[in-house]
Amino acid sequence: MTTGRQAIFWVIALVALSVFLLVFSEILLPFVVGMILAYAVDPIADRFERLGMSRLWATLTILLLLVVVLVLSLVLLVPILVNQATDLIEDMPTYVEKLHGLLTSFLDSGISEYLGLDLPKVRSYLGGLSSQGASWLATVLASLWSGGRAFLNILSLLVVAPVVAFYLLYDWDRLVARVDTLLPRDHVDEIRAIARDIDSAIAAFIRGQGMVSLTMAIFYSLGLVLIGLNFGFLIGLVAGLLGFIPFVGAMIGFVLSFGVALVQFWPEWPWIIATLMIFGVGQFLESNVLQPRLIGHNVGLHPVWVMFSLFAFGLLFGFVGIMIAIPAAAAVGVLVRYGLKRYMASPIYRGGGAQIEK
Repeated sequence: MTTGRQAIFWVIALVALSVFLLVFSEILLPFVVGMILAYAVDPIADRFERLGMSRLWATLTILLLLVVVLVLSLVLLVPILVNQATDLIEDMPTYVEKLHGLLTSFLDSGISEYLGLDLPKVRSYLGGLSSQGASWLATVLASLWSGGRAFLNILSLLVVAPVVAFYLLYDWDRLVARVDTLLPRDHVDEIRAIARDIDSAIAAFIRGQGMVSLTMAIFYSLGLVLIGLNFGFLIGLVAGLLGFIPFVGAMIGFVLSFGVALVQFWPEWPWIIATLMIFGVGQFLESNVLQPRLIGHNVGLHPVWVMFSLFAFGLLFGFVGIMIAIPAAAAVGVLVRYGLKRYMASPIYRGGGAQIEK
């Protein structure tokens, strides 16, 4: 098969995959989650096998542990999170109003004259911004739960995803071996090398970033709860778990906790400063300790590329797109680096007479 025909074949395969995701995106979520779970815990199953366990017993053991963790989370964490989320939604207008009052009193202290601001216009702008923010929040929450779809998605995750994860984890090695037999024999070594690079990038980011996000969620939650911040457990958990989006999780947690701290602790500045220090220390630990140890420096996923992938795949395929954005970004990054390497070794780059390096 010529290079042109190979390119046409892979383009058609990519288009077919994109159409499949677009058509079935609304039902793919539990299957994608199950696949990610199976991929994430496959090294643990391999380690159990090296210890003498069969693949079936290794899979059952891991699945049992996952079920125990899930049940404990539902019993211990979910009620707390639901109560705090409900209270936060109910108290949001009050917090917005109090923040508006604090900002207005701050401007009345003379700072507006020093900065040359038109105080009536600033007050009007802040009032309009507050009302728009409350209206936007109400609209978002209503759309999330409209039609009971959120409940059905959660139910499908709890029921279908573990079953999918079990079967995929049990057959993972055989599936990989089967795919390997379907590779073009003329390029099998090259494709295997690319696949290993993609696997290394995905594993380093997903498994490493998963550990970083979990650690930061625990750190932020404990820190905010210890200083007595209202909704501290919820805010810390959200900030940590959204850490897979560069800077977004910490920024959301910082803004929420700072706003709540201003309303709750004002004018006791030490507690407000303590809230800020929790996120400052957290960012230092994440950037200088956790990420170098758990992820490494050679993943090849730039933060801007990660954020673009999340937004692009989310726009195209919804929440399923967000779930597959990071693996897809890692795969595309490896393929782009491979293409650039081939280009720089080709006569197009080097000029006439250059040989393509294998």
